[in-house]
Amino acid sequence: MNQEDYAPEEAYEAGSAAEDDSEATRRDAGDAESSRASRGWWDRNADEYQSEHGAFLGDDRFVWGPEGLDEAEAALLGPAASLKDKDVLEIGAGAAQCSRWLAAQGARPVALDLSHRQLQHALRIGEDVPLVEADAGRLPFRDGSFDLACSAYGAVPFVADPVNVMREVRRVLRPGGRWVFSVTHPIRWAFPDEPGPEGLSVSASYFDRTPYVEQDEQGRAVYVEHHRTLGDRVRDVVAGGFRLVDLVEPEWPEWNSQEWGGWSPLRGNLIPGTAIFVCERD
Repeated sequence: MNQEDYAPEEAYEAGSAAEDDSEATRRDAGDAESSRASRGWWDRNADEYQSEHGAFLGDDRFVWGPEGLDEAEAALLGPAASLKDKDVLEIGAGAAQCSRWLAAQGARPVALDLSHRQLQHALRIGEDVPLVEADAGRLPFRDGSFDLACSAYGAVPFVADPVNVMREVRRVLRPGGRWVFSVTHPIRWAFPDEPGPEGLSVSASYFDRTPYVEQDEQGRAVYVEHHRTLGDRVRDVVAGGFRLVDLVEPEWPEWNSQEWGGWSPLRGNLIPGTAIFVCERD
């Protein structure tokens, strides 16, 4: 499960921890500002993120979100046996854990991330996966380069124009290609980002699309995350040229006792935390 040019991933939090000198607010943020903020935030915070969550993510595990839904079990990209010899693009790959799992199934993954520091962690773990530092809105690949594309909490929540990302992914996929991505479940934006009882009461309008921004003393964004309703996400997929074939809302499993930002067993047993969109290119 990776980030985002987080990111989601990250990275799984609708409101991530602010910089010591930053202010959290809700305001507009365009594509260029959002991209700069994501690159800077992940370059600064990659070490802490990998240290804190690396054991859960593993070195070669494909996890879709904090609930722990594993691609080996979910097979949202297709049965593991079908991945052999497939060209796969992972967007917002972080330390490329998902790409390593794909490579172990015989696929040919490419791990892309906006953050140079996240990709350094990918190199630290191993040099067995091709790495590309690039923006999800400007994919540096030829048309029809990949059979599959995936993103676990990566890129999509952090861009001001998600339809452009969808169109770029469609462009680099071959006909019949599958695109699967996970994001914070949109309903979570109506609740405080707290794992305990205080996170169970609605505190904001679900329909408020104003981005969450952390900004420095000069008003420059250092972290940006964009909210879309569930209907918005579906419309973005369709506008990007995809057909939505499944929408997965993982339930919190009994074995998972961890708290991760606003994710916890308490909240996970009551409201969804992750939404996974399974899309196909005709």
